[in-house]
Amino acid sequence: MTAHGRMATARQSPEVDHDSFVHLLATGTLEVHGRVTGSSNSTLLCTVRLGEASSLAIFKPERGERPLWDFPAGLWRREVAAAILAEKFDLPLLPTTIIRDDPDLGIGSISAYIDHDPEEHYFMLRDDEALADWFQTLAAFDVIANNSDRKAGHILRGENGLFAIDHGLCFHEDDKLRTVVWDFSDEPLLPGVTTTLEELKRFGLPDELESLLAPEEIEALMRRVEELLEAGSLPIPDEEGNWPPYPWPLI
Repeated sequence: MTAHGRMATARQSPEVDHDSFVHLLATGTLEVHGRVTGSSNSTLLCTVRLGEASSLAIFKPERGERPLWDFPAGLWRREVAAAILAEKFDLPLLPTTIIRDDPDLGIGSISAYIDHDPEEHYFMLRDDEALADWFQTLAAFDVIANNSDRKAGHILRGENGLFAIDHGLCFHEDDKLRTVVWDFSDEPLLPGVTTTLEELKRFGLPDELESLLAPEEIEALMRRVEELLEAGSLPIPDEEGNWPPYPWPLI
């Protein structure tokens, strides 16, 4: 069973406050509609219900992951870590994403579902000047998160703005940045991004990351924060290096 396309009844989030929504995602009953087509790991479209509250959500259980040579099992930890880090920026970048230990499907990450048009992606949206600050902020986030899989289709436009998804391949201690968002290369960091990096350098990373990432990954994350802050501008892709700067497929 698969799930795909735009669902007219889907919402970005239920009409409840944030804390209640997090409680819904963590403890509500899951009804699985199917697997999202095109996903390399088990990515399940679900409805989560608790009392009278309900919402569509995306659940990624660990037991549905394919083994990788360079990332350990438990990619859901990186999904949650990315959401925690993204909260430090001055723009909403990622949908609400938390840990869920489901009695039937096991442990994984669960996120708010973003109702979107699948035909809209980065390459269709990047020329909109009104979205430039969001994209440039996301580019900086991907640098410090060391996102090795920022495809164009991982950027969705929902009814409340843009959201980035799929962060299971982030935070490796080795430099593995692969992204399609190179349009802002060598441009100065936005003031809001600089402020975020300065605060992370001064006050440290969120404590919650220590239970989600390895110590060497935490150290590398802080190093990238400091290096990007010192550079003052976004990096330029190294197309002659040993690591390709673009993901494949691009979308």
